Amino acid sequence: MVELTVLGIAQDGGRPQAGCLKSCCSTLTPSDVRYPVALGIVDHDGSTHLIEASRHLGEQLRFIWKLPTGGDKKNKGIDHVWITHAHLGHVDGLGLLGREAMNAEGIHLHVSESMANLIRRTPSWNLLADLGVFDIEIFNREERFFQSSTLQIEHVAIPHRAELSDMHGFIIRGLHKSLFFLPDQDSWEDTLSAHDCRSIRHFLQKMRVDIALIDGTFWSFDELADMRDQTQVPHPPVAQTLNFLGSRLPQDPEILFIHLNHTNPLFDLSSAQYQTLQGMGW
Repeated sequence: MVELTVLGIAQDGGRPQAGCLKSCCSTLTPSDVRYPVALGIVDHDGSTHLIEASRHLGEQLRFIWKLPTGGDKKNKGIDHVWITHAHLGHVDGLGLLGREAMNAEGIHLHVSESMANLIRRTPSWNLLADLGVFDIEIFNREERFFQSSTLQIEHVAIPHRAELSDMHGFIIRGLHKSLFFLPDQDSWEDTLSAHDCRSIRHFLQKMRVDIALIDGTFWSFDELADMRDQTQVPHPPVAQTLNFLGSRLPQDPEILFIHLNHTNPLFDLSSAQYQTLQGMGW
């Protein structure tokens, strides 16, 4: 059996976000804290896959390993790390794999060619490779997946801001269920065009998944109106995605919105926006 755990649902900055003094962050209690997006996967043989390496790696690994609050446990390690792209919250925990923290060795680091090039150009990351903390394994365009007897992981190219590297989503397939991890994209128009799809439903049907964790960074296009120029950080707002989808149909996969910015009203389960989402069956 393959076991998958969602380790975080927040945007790169987490919740609360550094420097935010607005009520969306300043009034939070410890139970309101949310970590940046990441997934943990344990295959049938006990091997561990981590998708994204956030700075909250210490806390997030506890969820994979199901550590108790007391008592000593042997370091179970990480066998594979998968990185979607080079933006802050997806990679800023890579250093924790090294001597200063986990002192890991021989991790299979699955990345795109452009991400691999960035690692080699970044001294602190390149040192980890030189020390054998991880072995860089580049996605092969011809062979689109990693496979064991019970687990398959496919990479899917997605248009997104490529200042540092390109972006890939991941499809995780077990023997009975499949999940699409799509935390970031610039727009549905760009993504659908890149995959020659007519609609979001067509796209997800083409991916053949039961569950889709998709980019829900912002609720609306003007969410950052009094803070910054939102066009500089493009993401399709949840409200637009819902407008494209309409209400959930019986044949639809389950869709869950992740990568939520600290300003996103969906964090508040009593908000009108969350009620709208629930009312449409999502």
